[in-house]
Amino acid sequence: MWFSLFLVGCLLLGGFLVVMLAIGSAGMSLGSGGTSYVEEVTLRDNDSKNKVAVIDLAGLIASFSVDASGNNMVESIRRQFKWAREDDDVKAVLFRINSPGGEVLASDHIYEIIRDFQDECNKPVVAVMGALAASGGYYVAAPCNWIVAHELTITGSIGVIMHGYNLRNLMDKIGVRPMVFKSGKHKDMLSYDKREEDITPEERQMVQDLIDETFGRFKKIVREGRDLERRNKPGEGKALDDDWEDFADGRILSGTQALGQGFVDELGNLDTGTDQALNLAGIPDADLIQYREPLNLANLFRLFGKSDAKAIKIDLGVDLPKLKSGRLYFLSPLLLY
Repeated sequence: MWFSLFLVGCLLLGGFLVVMLAIGSAGMSLGSGGTSYVEEVTLRDNDSKNKVAVIDLAGLIASFSVDASGNNMVESIRRQFKWAREDDDVKAVLFRINSPGGEVLASDHIYEIIRDFQDECNKPVVAVMGALAASGGYYVAAPCNWIVAHELTITGSIGVIMHGYNLRNLMDKIGVRPMVFKSGKHKDMLSYDKREEDITPEERQMVQDLIDETFGRFKKIVREGRDLERRNKPGEGKALDDDWEDFADGRILSGTQALGQGFVDELGNLDTGTDQALNLAGIPDADLIQYREPLNLANLFRLFGKSDAKAIKIDLGVDLPKLKSGRLYFLSPLLLY
């Protein structure tokens, strides 16, 4: 009996592996050397030889989140823009954004991907903002040739934040005292168990200088991205108001308010963005397509190889955002509270 069950199990597993091999081989090879497989899904079939690629950015912008294909968010977006660049039938990209922002470095990598894409090929990128495109979500939209927002989109929140918690008072109450051995006087400057009075003015200034430097780059990205002359696009876009920096103080803006200050070019939705993409590309029509990587054996085994590490959890009675400590974020405060 047990031998029969074993044989049935082997047959089922073998059939499953054959199916997975078929799924993996069904993808269209777009990568160099045929090593990358992707399915091209048609979102709107307009019976056109032209294509507009739709690339999505959703959720917290982070380098540590990994999708089912084993790629982090930055790498996934890089690959999609690469495929759009290499496909001659793709004439433009719709970059849909629904994000509160996230890591400074991950946001900057995505900004560079879009900037380089536009510099290397004559294919416009139109950002279409969803319900939320704030802080880092706006940072990655800034280099796009055109930005469309809904009038109720929450955007803006231009700024930098380093957020953390000091648990020293709680530790003192329960009788836990840290033992610190360090190589330099500032090595523990961002430690969660350091007393408030032990944080020196010099250390506070160091952190503030780092934030100010990063904030300066954010404003530079906005200034250059909204430079209509540099973007050299047809039609009339919204230029930044002279006092735009007064609104770059971390405040959130509606799509209507962002349009008034020149942070976006137009109010609308995906259809509006599609029409503008066709206009900028100089084509009458196009199919909307999206790239999706099919599940294959390599990805399947990668998922099987994952294990949940055991961790000791302390319930403080509050839900904390899943952010990495000691990192700078372009992040809307909506995610922090």
